[in-house]
Amino acid sequence: MAESVPTMDNSDEEFYDVPDSFLELYRGEGEKTPPASQTDYAPSPGQVAALNAESKASQSVTGKSDKYINNTVIIMKKHVGNYKCIVCTEPNPPVQISVYQVSSESLSLRWDTPAGEVESYVTLSTDTNKLTLSHLKPGVCYSLLVSTQLRNGRIRKPAVTSALTKTYLESFMENIGLEQLYPEKLSKSTILQIGKKTITDEPPKCNADLPWYFLKKLMMVNVKARNVKCTSACESNDDDTLSDLDNLDNLGNSINSGDRLNPLDIITALFLCSDGFVRQELALKMSMCQFSVPLLLPNCDTKQCTLMLWAMRDIVKKYRPQSLTESKGFIEERIVLSEFPLISFVRLGECSLSKSEILNKLLSNSQQYNDTFVHHDMECGDSPRRISNGLVEISWYLPCGNKNMDVFSEPVAVANLRGDIASFQTQFSFLCQTSAAVFVFFDTLDSECELLTNQQHKTQIFLVGNHQSKRSSIDTLKKKATKLGLTKYILLLKTKRMNDADFVQTMRKKVSNVVENSKMKMRIEQMADIAHELGILVDEESSECQTAKKNADAITTEIQDILQYKEAELPLQGQIWKELTRLEKEECRFRNVGSKNIEDYKSDLLLEKTQLRKEQNSHDISNAMTCFINAISSPEIERCYFLKWMRMNLDNVSREKLSDLRERYKEKCKNPENKEEIKDIDRQLSNSSLGIEHFFREMGQIYEASLSLPETEPSRKQLQHLPKLCAQLLLDGLPLELVDGEASNIPLRWISDVLSQLNDLMSPQNKILVVTVLGVQSTGKSTLLNTMFGVQFAVSSGRCTRGAFMLLIRINEDIKKELNCDFMVIIDTEGLKSPELAQLDNSHEHDNELATLVVGLSDVTIINIAMENSTEMKDILQIVVHAFLRMKEVGKKPKCQFVHQNVSDVSAHEKNLRDRKLLMQQLNEMTQAAAKMEKKEENKNFTDVMEYSPDTGNCYIPGLWNGNPPMAPVNAGYSEAVYELKKNIIHVLGSCESSAYDILEFTKWMKSLWNAVKHENFIFSFRNSLVADAYMKLCSEFNKWEWEFRQLMYTWVTDAETRIRNFGTVAGKSEISDMSECVKQLKSEASTILSEWETKLLENLARYFKQTEGHVYLVEEYKEVFKSSAKSFRRQMQSSVFNQLTAAADIRNGMTELERIKENHTKELEGRVHALIEECQKKNIQMTEKELDEEFDKMWTETEKELSFKEMKFDDIYNSVTHQLREDVLHKGSHASKLLNKNRLQDCGLDPFIYTAKGFLKRCQDTWSKVFNVQSHTTAVQHFADCIIDHCKQLISDKMQRQNNYHDTYIQEILKVIDERLQNNQDVQTDIKFEVSLKQYICGFAATQFQKMHEDYIQANDPSRCLNQNKEKFRTDFKDVFHDRDQCQKKAEEFTRCCLKPAVEDFVYRSLGPDIIGEMLTNEQFSTRMSFQYSVLLDLLRKDVFKNYRSYICFYEVYVKKWILNKIVERFSEESTMFEFEDRHVQSSIRIINAAVNKAKTEKSANLESFVKNVCQELGDKLVISQDALGAFMILNNADQEQFAHWLTECVKDMAQDLQEEFNETDILMKLKDLRVKPQNELFTKLIGCGKQCPFCAAPCEAGGQEHSEHFASLHRSTALGQYRCSLSQILITDICSSLVITPDRTFRCDATNWEIHHFKDYKAIFPDWKIPPDGSLEASDYWKYVLAKFNNKFAKAFKAEPADIPEMWEMITPQQAEESLKESFNIK
Repeated sequence: MAESVPTMDNSDEEFYDVPDSFLELYRGEGEKTPPASQTDYAPSPGQVAALNAESKASQSVTGKSDKYINNTVIIMKKHVGNYKCIVCTEPNPPVQISVYQVSSESLSLRWDTPAGEVESYVTLSTDTNKLTLSHLKPGVCYSLLVSTQLRNGRIRKPAVTSALTKTYLESFMENIGLEQLYPEKLSKSTILQIGKKTITDEPPKCNADLPWYFLKKLMMVNVKARNVKCTSACESNDDDTLSDLDNLDNLGNSINSGDRLNPLDIITALFLCSDGFVRQELALKMSMCQFSVPLLLPNCDTKQCTLMLWAMRDIVKKYRPQSLTESKGFIEERIVLSEFPLISFVRLGECSLSKSEILNKLLSNSQQYNDTFVHHDMECGDSPRRISNGLVEISWYLPCGNKNMDVFSEPVAVANLRGDIASFQTQFSFLCQTSAAVFVFFDTLDSECELLTNQQHKTQIFLVGNHQSKRSSIDTLKKKATKLGLTKYILLLKTKRMNDADFVQTMRKKVSNVVENSKMKMRIEQMADIAHELGILVDEESSECQTAKKNADAITTEIQDILQYKEAELPLQGQIWKELTRLEKEECRFRNVGSKNIEDYKSDLLLEKTQLRKEQNSHDISNAMTCFINAISSPEIERCYFLKWMRMNLDNVSREKLSDLRERYKEKCKNPENKEEIKDIDRQLSNSSLGIEHFFREMGQIYEASLSLPETEPSRKQLQHLPKLCAQLLLDGLPLELVDGEASNIPLRWISDVLSQLNDLMSPQNKILVVTVLGVQSTGKSTLLNTMFGVQFAVSSGRCTRGAFMLLIRINEDIKKELNCDFMVIIDTEGLKSPELAQLDNSHEHDNELATLVVGLSDVTIINIAMENSTEMKDILQIVVHAFLRMKEVGKKPKCQFVHQNVSDVSAHEKNLRDRKLLMQQLNEMTQAAAKMEKKEENKNFTDVMEYSPDTGNCYIPGLWNGNPPMAPVNAGYSEAVYELKKNIIHVLGSCESSAYDILEFTKWMKSLWNAVKHENFIFSFRNSLVADAYMKLCSEFNKWEWEFRQLMYTWVTDAETRIRNFGTVAGKSEISDMSECVKQLKSEASTILSEWETKLLENLARYFKQTEGHVYLVEEYKEVFKSSAKSFRRQMQSSVFNQLTAAADIRNGMTELERIKENHTKELEGRVHALIEECQKKNIQMTEKELDEEFDKMWTETEKELSFKEMKFDDIYNSVTHQLREDVLHKGSHASKLLNKNRLQDCGLDPFIYTAKGFLKRCQDTWSKVFNVQSHTTAVQHFADCIIDHCKQLISDKMQRQNNYHDTYIQEILKVIDERLQNNQDVQTDIKFEVSLKQYICGFAATQFQKMHEDYIQANDPSRCLNQNKEKFRTDFKDVFHDRDQCQKKAEEFTRCCLKPAVEDFVYRSLGPDIIGEMLTNEQFSTRMSFQYSVLLDLLRKDVFKNYRSYICFYEVYVKKWILNKIVERFSEESTMFEFEDRHVQSSIRIINAAVNKAKTEKSANLESFVKNVCQELGDKLVISQDALGAFMILNNADQEQFAHWLTECVKDMAQDLQEEFNETDILMKLKDLRVKPQNELFTKLIGCGKQCPFCAAPCEAGGQEHSEHFASLHRSTALGQYRCSLSQILITDICSSLVITPDRTFRCDATNWEIHHFKDYKAIFPDWKIPPDGSLEASDYWKYVLAKFNNKFAKAFKAEPADIPEMWEMITPQQAEESLKESFNIK
């Protein structure tokens, strides 16, 4: 953009003045005064108006203006000295003048048309308000003036402003879209981030695409990176080449056009825009491609150049000079530290020889040609250079030790100066002072050759001329050389008889001679001093870089012996850390527990760990670590420089040490007797690696050790910032060591806290996807990742990756939505089958652990296969398949890509079809083997474990190098194949069904994986909080859907029962007259609703599992369980609904006859009363109240005698129940029926049920159980029976409270419950005798209760009793009619009190139950079984009362029922929620009643009776109005219909208030007792689940769904709480079953094992439906440890045993720690 210059005072810019004659044009007639001062007309910022007087300016004019005829004059002033301005007093100038385009050589401006009319102007003019000026000078500030000429000839005064033209560099940067990144603003994170452009093959379409295209190719080490040109240019040239002969001239012009950009300009621009770390990346990748690298980087604006010392520091080269050919040794060192002779090539004037092409041929042998330097015949190499003139490039020739292939036997550096040395004397002087020889290419020798003689240098100069050029001859050259004093220089001429090959060979000999004989060798590092002398900048002179270097040197210069240094300065990661690792794994495996008590052993391990942490804390932080931590705490740039210096310094130290060790190793190996010394050197080779990861590892151990200190300890507080510091480094692109490669362990607390801090830094953009690589050591895994993602995992010699490292790559915005993540995590791992580890016994275990971890962490795993050894390949595949199988079993579904390296044939994919089939066969074999080991033998094929296609899951990659190193570039085919692999991986990640982790979820998953990996049985041991979260969410969602379903059916059943109870009454609306038809219709309606909701439930489930959020894929295995649960729930609901409908209908049918009798009696009595009234009125005397009472009593007695009251018969419920029981056991066989005949039902259920073992075997089992201190069979069966009896008694009690008549469905329901309990019980063996006796006992008890309920019901509905109940009401009505009193208000009150109020109250109590349940379910503690268990246990801990703990342990169901009831009471006693529910239902009823009354009013009923019937009929859908009360109300009713309706409305209002007062006064417990649906029972049934308890410690099952096939509990407890004790001492045993199941030799015996000994670790064979994983940590079971430790004596007394021997560490557990362990076990955040 334009830069407006408000003032030019004291400016150093060059300006041109305007001719004085020009000023005359601005003076009016008679004006003699000079122009005003400049300050009056300073140009305003952003506005440019302007013009040039002398003009080479070209005009670009568009548009016409009617007001102007050649009227705008433009004058441009280029000032020298002070700023000048031309001022005129009148008339006004043009307004709103602005510059809208500025380049280095042109600018465009426009202005608004001024008012008035003008004629013309005699100088540079235009008739529009736009103008473009070209052929300007770059970087110059121009004053711009605009004026207009009026028609009267006068000229308006000019508007003045200024504009600064862009420099050549600025224009070029703008042209290629890098203006925003100049200077040095391009960072590493920018070039590494993954975006659309990095994974699409779209070629560059404009110049702004070229730098990014080059970077993309270069970061993937593609040797075609410099082939950059726009597709539009390519296409036009391609079209031109097809032109006909008539267009040959145009063809030549288009081909040679300068529109395309020279690759050197792009490279120069990128180096100028890049920060120091990107420059290092660029130089390293260019070096790998065998491209030349910038040595001196020019800036065409400042004419300054910079030595690229820092940029080249990361380049490490390996070569074999002639001296090491025999020994086959090699040299590996940083190129800037290598002392090579430098041979420079420059150009003087014009030269017909292509210097760069000659150089490329000079450095290439016949078998291997490299375009090291860009030359004229390369793509775009002929394009004119715009900013790269003055660039000095450097490359190296490094021998491989083969005389037949080496061009030079010794290493040599080659420099190439771009441009004429006459224009770049500083660069030439630099090369002359640093080079062993300088080859000067020329065509002619002229006066500029003085440059050669003026140089103060000792270098040897060769003049290289082209005799084939017409511009020179040998004689002429000799004369000029003599004249100019150049005779001492060697002259090389390419003669006409000499071809390129001969000429190159000649030059090669000269160079070889220089290399062999020259003593002028210089390190690039040393060249910095010469650069300073010549005024050349050095790129590492910044204060940040130098301070960082000083800090790094202060640490690394102290390193003499690496092993001793590590012991002295990095002590915490040595033997102490390895011992901690051993203890951590022993905590999970108990391999050395022997005969010790497990909990004592665990306590001892914990004490050992505590001691080791104390030992770590006893070490002061070393000087090296203090310096290191201080240095990485410095500002970001300095910190990055420090880490780079550290890495380079440490690599240098390690490389030197390894080189010496290798030499010693070779010497010792010559003598076979040096076995011990060879072994020692081998150990040193393994341990001599020292990198920055060791310092971060030490930092992690310092941090972890500090966490064992008290929180108030100052030293702990001082170290709390370390995780955040490391997190920032990870965000900056530094790899983080995930797995310590030496200890084979993850410092979980350190890594977790670092990742937690990383999450804070990244939030909310914290979603990640993970790519990992697995393969054999030294097969190019790190190189593959480096090439694919442009990163820099260590690949140098002797530095094979150990452990696993993770690195973050940012995802660009344009692809975030597709990948649904913000960052990609790349994990590089150590090689499997490592030779260093192969000697160890547990090397296979180590490989399995690592493979399981990285496969488990990854979304895509790259399996790198680069071997011919089929045995080794099988081993690798077995490890990999094992890992994938484990992941499948725990719910993770990573994708995999098999990468076959060193396969280069184009037909590889087809040729390897047979190999792929073989690979598939091997994968299947490995799957079967792994499945057998993991006891998951249902997995037969690899495709059973994961989605894999042999055609798309394999990638073939050619070899890395194109030729023989060290002069071989990276194979283009390698880069392209890796690029295709990268695209495929990104596509796979984008199509993943699973959701991306956030950092915290990744951390949880990693911790769970590693904890499981440390156990021997991974699948069995895996406990993951993410899986628990996902399972909890699934349960919670399913429970919500299930409750919606259940709630709807509660409401529907309530309405259906209302319709049945109103059937055949005045309130009945049904058109069907037959009750059976009505029930059939209702059942059909229920089936439809149930089917719809079952479908909805299954659809919800399917939809839930399709979502990508919430890690649903982790619980995919439970999908079928919940589908089965949905179907089972539907079946249960249908059975329950049908039973309720049948029972309601049968009870209603039973009432019909009674109601008919009562109705007839009422009508008869009504007639008698009317007759009595008439008789009394005929007497025509005033009768007293006493006389009326006497007459009424007389009439009542006579009527009662005359009415026929049949004696009410009671049914024999015992017979009905017996019949149902016989039907139930009929299919059990004749033996069951015989057992049933032994006892009368009337004699059963009276005394407590007691089970006694029968038979010798059972008695023996009981005896054994006492000996071995396990629960006896008799005790277990008795407890089981007691639970069933308690549950059935609760069901019976609920039925009794309804005060209905008995129905067979009641006992059928109870028998069904017993069958379900017996069927679900697998832990206690029972026989048919037990089943029959239990059913007889429960049915006997039920029959007794139901007999009483039936008799109470019959008595309550006895017609005689009902009639007498209404006697006083009849008496009152009789008197009212006799005295002709107004009954409206009274009857309205009676109707409300006797008919409506009971109906509304009944409706409220029928509706409140589901409301209360729904409200309780909104509470988290009732949402799932796990949340419920957590809440109960937390409540126990908060109260911390022994009695509660004992009740929970010994009487679990009783305690839990009471706890739920208390929570309901607590919830609804204190808050207004119950009032809201009650009021809602009351108000709903009031609205219905008022609506019914209003509707009845409009129907103009014939009398009050029909009016009331109409009202009742409207209420029939919701309210059940007592027919007895309604019948009594109708008798002797002479109220006025209208008045009755009025008073009824008023009474209903009062009724609402009365009901609310009654509800408020009623205790919550009384309300719960009267509810139709009991919330406490429903919640208990819902939350108790299957009711299963752990076979070892009785912890309740928490699995969701009704049809789950596997039981689990989040928290197991000590067997002491299950009353297990030592047989001899009677001391309670502290072992916990979640620890016992991982012990190698602990056993148990019980009824389920037929009292045979069985190993705990194989418990699945006995209890296959139970999953008891080991605790996630030693602290996970602290809850029950705390409880037992605190109440040890009380439990012992209660269990009649001796107190347990409590481990020391248990005594130290606090209530807070117990609560934390509870949260950990139940995954509560």
